[in-house]
Amino acid sequence: MSGIPVFPVAQQAQIIRAHQRDLYHVSLLREQAENTARAWLGTRRLTRWDKELELLVKLLYYGLTTGRATQTLGEEYTDIWQYSTTIPPSRLTRAALVLLPSLPAYILSRFVNMANISARNPRLATILRTLPFLLESLTEINLAVFYIRGIYYDISKRLLGVRHISSLPKNPHIRPPSYSLLGVLIAVRLIYRLITFLQSRTSNSTLEEKKGKRTAGGSANRETYLDDRPVSQMLNIIDPESEPAKPAEQDVRTMLDVASLSPTVRASRTCTLCLEERTDTCSTECGHLFCWSCIVGWGREKAECPLCRQSLNPTRLLPIYNL
Repeated sequence: MSGIPVFPVAQQAQIIRAHQRDLYHVSLLREQAENTARAWLGTRRLTRWDKELELLVKLLYYGLTTGRATQTLGEEYTDIWQYSTTIPPSRLTRAALVLLPSLPAYILSRFVNMANISARNPRLATILRTLPFLLESLTEINLAVFYIRGIYYDISKRLLGVRHISSLPKNPHIRPPSYSLLGVLIAVRLIYRLITFLQSRTSNSTLEEKKGKRTAGGSANRETYLDDRPVSQMLNIIDPESEPAKPAEQDVRTMLDVASLSPTVRASRTCTLCLEERTDTCSTECGHLFCWSCIVGWGREKAECPLCRQSLNPTRLLPIYNL
């Protein structure tokens, strides 16, 4: 009677190649989804929902693969499978594998208002500000351990105890490549960053003490103004891409009386990116006109004019107040 076949543990090279392949397919899927959404909605609306689109793409890719207990395209490419205490992992474990890498970061970036939290609970705000740094450090520590020991490439899989096995038989005549040196280099970099962080904290605390003494001995703080505007308000300017769309009649950055223009003239003022009447009109170096928020959002993704494909430098956009 033949026994149950025993599959070897997946090698580091297989896991790394599978992860890189998955990243490639996710980025390709996101690019195609962005192009489709931009054609339907325009750049202005797309920039408001870019985080939701990224989350949807990741949940769709990993939900249809890991969530259904099948191989991802990267795992299929390298012939490896996920397993924990059961093969495949349980439904709860698979759901956690799909949600943990992307959902907490999305909630933290989209729904956590740091300004309100700082006013109500400064201590909690400090913790939330340091949370991304801690997660990044834990991810690099986990990666260093993976390169040294060869298991648990993702920190979420380490927490859930999900490993990989290979469907390819192990060849005893071939020595698998070692990535221990990379793990050591990452560990050295982490130690250097920790030392630098501690030194900066010490220097900042010293500067704050000196500043507090000067403030206590001098007069009260005074607001600094620039062109009759408080500097504190300038430092808290909202990203123009996140501002809601406004009617052309409410465009304060134009010298024209938009309401008095004829319908024919207003029809010629359409932005080719958002397909709406231009607001905060600006011109590229090649002479094409767009909404300020639209062309800034486009330029951050592609450094070229969307009409003539010439090079686009967002710092050289020219505001137009009477066109």
